[in-house]
Amino acid sequence: MRYNDKELQALSRQPAEMAAELGMRGPKKGSVVKRRLVKLVANFLFYFRTDEAEPIGALLLEHCRVSREEPSGFSISFVEDVDRKYRFECCSEEQCEEWMTALRRASYEFMRRSLIFYRSEIQKMTGKDPLEQLGISQEARFQLSSLRA
Repeated sequence: MRYNDKELQALSRQPAEMAAELGMRGPKKGSVVKRRLVKLVANFLFYFRTDEAEPIGALLLEHCRVSREEPSGFSISFVEDVDRKYRFECCSEEQCEEWMTALRRASYEFMRRSLIFYRSEIQKMTGKDPLEQLGISQEARFQLSSLRA
């Protein structure tokens, strides 16, 4: 994926849906757990050294799997490269569950499926297409409808 470094840094400064200091271990063999400030913004998970303002990395949360690793830990792995796994350690099982839920909901694919589901539910209840009421073009409505198949 192509991206602009300055735009990514600007995104990392946006208000976070979640942020916490977590233990993090990268995908390289022999990597050790390090304390990182982890910040979820849209569908990016940024990670920072605890004493720095600029991110040292970012994970695009698309085509990834969030899995429980231990009672208070989880991992993120990617469909196209299952060996590339990032592990995170939380302070509690509850914090771990909150992070896993938020990360699973952060992907574009989850948001797209939610939009399709709620659009359908609103249409059943009201008999009207909510996208039409918002002035969204017929072409865009067709594209969303064809995604259901």
